[in-house]
Amino acid sequence: MTIDLLPELPCYLNGEFSTLREAKVSVMDRGFIFGDGVYEVVPVYAGRPFRFAQHMARLDRSLSELRIANPMSHPQWRALVDQLIDAYARSLGNDAGQTDQLVYIQVTRGVAMRDHAMPPGITPTVFATSNRISAPSAADRANGVACVSGDDFRWKKAHIKSVSMLGSVLARQMSADVGAAETVMFRDGFLSEGAAANVWVARGGRVIGPLKDNLVLEGIRYGLLEELCAHAGIPFELRRIAREDVFTADELLLSNASKEILPVTRLDGQPIGNGKPGPIYEKLYAGYQRAKQAPLA
Repeated sequence: MTIDLLPELPCYLNGEFSTLREAKVSVMDRGFIFGDGVYEVVPVYAGRPFRFAQHMARLDRSLSELRIANPMSHPQWRALVDQLIDAYARSLGNDAGQTDQLVYIQVTRGVAMRDHAMPPGITPTVFATSNRISAPSAADRANGVACVSGDDFRWKKAHIKSVSMLGSVLARQMSADVGAAETVMFRDGFLSEGAAANVWVARGGRVIGPLKDNLVLEGIRYGLLEELCAHAGIPFELRRIAREDVFTADELLLSNASKEILPVTRLDGQPIGNGKPGPIYEKLYAGYQRAKQAPLA
């Protein structure tokens, strides 16, 4: 029996709009064969893309690392994203301004016969779609979530938002297998990030995050958290964070497009701080909600 897992959601593929069920890509696309491509996930609140300029800047950086020319200008991307926002809202019978959603953008090197070397002169494959935001539950926000730790066994170019995500898939499954929310990863005894989120330590009234280098994907919330901390009068610092400092943190936080900011209250079965969401989380989460309501770039 064949199970149809694809809903009738709108999508864009190489200049044409259709649905996820109808869209088709070549089996020789290098994104399929090699994972040779990059992606972005843009949250949309009340029909407005959040931190869009920052997402476009990161898309530029990722494409540059892979030596793929950006197939669209930023205004063209914005026009495409706005069309997808409207199309997804219509699929729900809503006005775009009434919907929160996540827009997924993917660019691969394109279609060519299989060869590891980068073939010149091929046209990138551009795919984009939108779906609902799977936000944390009220209980997770009130009580915090449990995570597990693991070694960061991924490659050393984690700063590229690549579609080659097998390492992150395996890392996330470690936590999924035990019903935990995320896998907090360490490389050579120092915090890197989660399988699908950035990780932040609150200690002594300050927020500390890993350095922005090739071992960590610079989440869009890196800049946002720094701004929120500045507004709340919370010192913000990026540095190497030892494993011991994570387990003895006053608070531990996750951030990504769907979680926004989420408190971790247990790690490997041990309580973080007093085992409850703390004041740093409360201030940053409140600030995040205000940022979503403000005029957005």
